Amino acid sequence: MRYKVSGKQIDIGESLQTHVETELSTVLEKYAGRPTDAQVVFSRSAHEYVCETIVHLSTGLTCQAKAHETEIYACFEGCLEKMDKQLRRYKRRLKDHHRDRSEPVELMGANSYILASEEADSEIEPDTLQPIIVAEMETKIPSLSVGEAVMQMELAGSPVLVFRNESKNGLNVVYRREDGNIGWIDP
Repeated sequence: MRYKVSGKQIDIGESLQTHVETELSTVLEKYAGRPTDAQVVFSRSAHEYVCETIVHLSTGLTCQAKAHETEIYACFEGCLEKMDKQLRRYKRRLKDHHRDRSEPVELMGANSYILASEEADSEIEPDTLQPIIVAEMETKIPSLSVGEAVMQMELAGSPVLVFRNESKNGLNVVYRREDGNIGWIDP
């Protein structure tokens, strides 16, 4: 298990790094069988500390938590509590509803683009209707069941997830609707 504990514009002491590694390893051993790596980033936001934790599991899923507190240790403890809750739910769902995944999630490469936003108050008509590409990155699309995709979306805390449906081999999308429910697009 690899740990990366860092700070954005703040120094992280040796005792905090040791505390993070021991506490996080305790939680991960309890719920996750074989986590591969963990990133913990501390930063400041006005008078509060912010702790962001991302853990990659051997099944290919990612668990993510974030907390804000005025004390740095309390900030990490809040983040750890959220991570513990997410992993407990994940393990319960695997045990109760989903088949046990013995092999890792298959990942397919894809391109991801960031497009420039159009100025609404611009009075000049653009020469072309093609958007301006600001950045181009490579991303991975996992091959999951619909239940695993919903679980991955909730673990990552993201509003949308594109995945390849294991049963149909087509690209699907799950997303969080404004009413709080989950939407599923299966073309």
